[in-house]
Amino acid sequence: MQFTFPNQTQARPQSRLQRSLGMLRPSHAHSVFSATVLLMVSTFLSRIIGLVRTKYIMWLFGSGMQADALNAAFVLPDKISYFLVGGAASITFVTILTRYRETGRDEEGQRSLSVILTTMYVVLGSAILLAEILAPPYVHWMFHGFDADKAALCITLTRILLPAQLFFFAGGVFGAVLFVRKQFSVQAVAPLIYGSGPIIMGLLLVKRIGVSSLAIGSVVGALCGPFLLNWLFARRAGVRYRPILDWQDPGLREWVRLSLPLMAGVSLVSADNWIISYFASTTNGAVSLMNYAKQFFTAPMAMLAQAAGAASMPFFASLWTQERRYEFATSVADSVSRVSALGLLAASAMIALGRPLISLVFVGGHFSLTDAGACSLYFAVFSVSMFLWAAQAIYARSFYAAGNTMVPMVAGTIVTAVSLPVYATLHHHLGVMGLAIASDLGIALQTVTIAVLLHQRRMVSLASLDYVELGRCLMAGLFAGVFAFAAIHGFDVIFGRLPGAMPVTHHVAVNALESLVGTALWLAIAAWVLEKSGSALPRVVLRRLGLA
Repeated sequence: MQFTFPNQTQARPQSRLQRSLGMLRPSHAHSVFSATVLLMVSTFLSRIIGLVRTKYIMWLFGSGMQADALNAAFVLPDKISYFLVGGAASITFVTILTRYRETGRDEEGQRSLSVILTTMYVVLGSAILLAEILAPPYVHWMFHGFDADKAALCITLTRILLPAQLFFFAGGVFGAVLFVRKQFSVQAVAPLIYGSGPIIMGLLLVKRIGVSSLAIGSVVGALCGPFLLNWLFARRAGVRYRPILDWQDPGLREWVRLSLPLMAGVSLVSADNWIISYFASTTNGAVSLMNYAKQFFTAPMAMLAQAAGAASMPFFASLWTQERRYEFATSVADSVSRVSALGLLAASAMIALGRPLISLVFVGGHFSLTDAGACSLYFAVFSVSMFLWAAQAIYARSFYAAGNTMVPMVAGTIVTAVSLPVYATLHHHLGVMGLAIASDLGIALQTVTIAVLLHQRRMVSLASLDYVELGRCLMAGLFAGVFAFAAIHGFDVIFGRLPGAMPVTHHVAVNALESLVGTALWLAIAAWVLEKSGSALPRVVLRRLGLA
């Protein structure tokens, strides 16, 4: 027998478009998959904006003095954020606020949030003031290869960028409130606003104040995006910040316990760029070229590693808090298997298509074809480690979700210490290219170390990874990459493509053709190999996206 309720209207089935638009509502509670897809799309758009910003910098300044100074100016602010905030305020906050929320103590959690935020404003503000004073000796030590003019400009730009760390920290705290509620839409939009800041301010002010306009734009973007947007929607969610200093607050003590290891230790994930900048400063233009290659590499890497890691973190923390250890272990292993498999495929495409894509996107203005050639070689080497960067992002967050920051800190610090002589030795023998190779070796050691530690503690078993699927993706990537690379090389031979052999406009047309043909060929061959080898990855992805 069926019962009907006359006062209740039956809900009409939603269309795919309606469901997609509903996911964009700031209050929408996401699943792991929908959050991952949303953040991957956001990261893709953010990196597109980042590439536009980089292209703008290249067009104006190439790989010369002003570009080197601007790229180097971000290092000190990043270090202050890393050592005083643990590099990721939202990571530790997600763990703490999840515990408060799961135990029905939201009010207590809000008070702790106010205490922590007030305390860190005092600490971080003092550190930024001290850094403003000590910027000159720091720049002269860190970038010892810079001449006087380049060092002076770097000091000025560093001082402009430092206050942005206050906005990033507060934005991370308020963003954690939304993460715990499984609300990711604001996190998807905030980076887009931040990335647009330098472009907008550059267009408005570059003729008046030069490269300083881009630094000012970064600070304005951090204020309007990561800070204001997260604050506004956290407030809509019921969060009320009050300035409170209370050294005895249990939430503050818990945050310090979790964050101190992250502050005291040095992970190669962050130190890699610092180490590369230190050694590359002895070669004119190398800081910029390595930075450009890294930015082009981090565009797809962030879509896999950062998006998947950020989306998974609240769910890992919830499973651990509920003591659902088996589900926690399998969820982490499944996530690592998926992102590593996609990472292997992405690395293949990036190595094969990197040179024409970098030339197509970056060449112009003061950035030459010769610059693009060097940049694409560094990019290809960085790309080899794509799957490792993706895997370590998930593994590290599984430790954080379990409330354990000490073990990954100690491991990361040891890995960084062991890696330093590798960077120095390879740079001495192979020059700047040696730094890219050392980066790959270092992240491999970092990933394996964290994975083994999780296995030893019976948190996530190495045996639970899907090695068969990883093998299929590796095989598909190798076949597709070789054929795509060969096709692109064939075009180079046909068109006699050498720097200076034809006008730049002709190079643009050839790059576009090579990129399109290479991409189509890579996709066709990769899909064919995956299908013939019995891989479930294409079907799973299409089904999850509602396309099959």
